[in-house]
Amino acid sequence: MRRTSTQPRLGLSAPPLERAGAGVLPDYSGLSRADLAAMAEAGQEVERCRRVLAKSGDNIVSDILRGQGTFYEWTHYPEGDVYDFESHAQYYYHAHPAGERPGEHGHFHTFLRQKGMPKGVRPALIRGFVPPPEPDDALGHLVAISMDDRGNPIQLFTTNRWVTAEVWYAARDVIAMLDRFEIELANPSWPVNRWITAMVRLFRPQIELLLLERDRVIAEWQRRHPKVDVFEDRRLEVASALEITVEGQMQRVLGALKRSRR
Repeated sequence: MRRTSTQPRLGLSAPPLERAGAGVLPDYSGLSRADLAAMAEAGQEVERCRRVLAKSGDNIVSDILRGQGTFYEWTHYPEGDVYDFESHAQYYYHAHPAGERPGEHGHFHTFLRQKGMPKGVRPALIRGFVPPPEPDDALGHLVAISMDDRGNPIQLFTTNRWVTAEVWYAARDVIAMLDRFEIELANPSWPVNRWITAMVRLFRPQIELLLLERDRVIAEWQRRHPKVDVFEDRRLEVASALEITVEGQMQRVLGALKRSRR
């Protein structure tokens, strides 16, 4: 998976990653048996997609880059992103310059467009907000998924608004969007589309924590820098992050499922 840089680095160096609940795992005791079962099923789907691709020597990253030519930093893959016109969910894969995010090959950014959002969800009224000309362009960023050189997920993280040019939604509204993220398309990769849909399901508790921490970090940054627009401040890029493994998550989910009686 060769990478070539064609664009300058964006913005200034990001501050040290804010760890959402560093060393603290979500409390699964508050989840229903149905919720835990849905997470376990999603984990099985994640593993199934990995296993099927591995049979031909492929992985999640190599499959989404298949037929795309030279892998250029900053470029979205696949070209034009992946967009499900029924659910209005969207994602793309890209990479930063080597060394900027140690241990990472690249990452997926996941979104939901306005037409797929729950009723009543509205953009946050932040400084400088201008509604996009087309209502469906008011897309919200859900979470990013970092991948290593072997095509395995290693981290979840959230970003500041300027990073993806998203429309900003409060964490509680983004959390309400998570169940709406579904990519049910055969192209460009059926396994990757199923995998990324299942990843959002499997790590739902962690994503919720990251989004709440994102809003806390944003508010604290604005308090410390009252004269700047926090959402456009290039010094703040990653708002919250958490290292993950699919195996570890499945162990916790299955353990909680065994203890659950509801």
